[in-house]
Amino acid sequence: MAAADVQLQDFSSLFSLKGKVAVVTGGSRGLGLNAASAFLQAGASMVFITSRKAAACDEAVAALNALPNLAPGARAISVPADSSTMAGVESLLAQVKKHTDNVDILFANAGATWGQEFDNHPDSAFAKVMDLNVKAVFNTIRVFAPLLEKGASVQDPARVLITASVAGRGVGTLGKQGTYGYSASKAAVIHLGRNLAVELGPRHISVNSICPGFFPSKMSNGLLSMIGGADKLAKSNPMGRLGQGEDIAGIVVYLASRAGSHVNGEAIAIDGGAMWQSGEVFQAGESQSKL
Repeated sequence: MAAADVQLQDFSSLFSLKGKVAVVTGGSRGLGLNAASAFLQAGASMVFITSRKAAACDEAVAALNALPNLAPGARAISVPADSSTMAGVESLLAQVKKHTDNVDILFANAGATWGQEFDNHPDSAFAKVMDLNVKAVFNTIRVFAPLLEKGASVQDPARVLITASVAGRGVGTLGKQGTYGYSASKAAVIHLGRNLAVELGPRHISVNSICPGFFPSKMSNGLLSMIGGADKLAKSNPMGRLGQGEDIAGIVVYLASRAGSHVNGEAIAIDGGAMWQSGEVFQAGESQSKL
């Protein structure tokens, strides 16, 4: 029995994404671009980068394809589309289908936020944040499900990863820069992910959410400065620092590889434990755009 217990099936490939095909929404910068880089460097053969701006997608793809350690023939491909609309999601699908008839990994990362005091928080801003952060995620997963099913199996399911936030698991930013729609949308998308995990599991598709805390980026630096700056926040974190690209890379490769094949319906925080600190308020510093 002991001898059998130490035998693990092909451990050297446990975290490999060799030959996998991935689609990353909101992949032209920030956490989406970190994840795309990780997928490629872990062995993926094709990684599709999409966001609203074609120039940003092209720039990201050029940087990804210049990485020195890609598998032979591996490449990133620019497929600009506005996933906030149904027409945009369908355009994205059509562009991807020109290159492949199956997708192994769908990273639903595109999202937005809006910060404003409660009494003057615009209805239009709340609606747009909910539409992109929840409805668009649902529509993207729904439309891509046939491609995800194509090569999936019990032992090697297709993977859907959703970018949620620690703000969806507790209290987000309040006050002058209150992100009420953002926090509500991230709570909603976490629960959407749980429902889809049960719905799509029998179709050999797992669904998990990642919940970043603060990750310094172009889009989060303004909020960081308002609450005392990155250095102050880093010192208050139980781990003594804020998030970095490798933290995202590690979790997405784990969930997308054979190592994470039996994880389904989870929402994993990547915040150094900050959300458990008494009285802490937080807001994900991911690559989200203010509408």
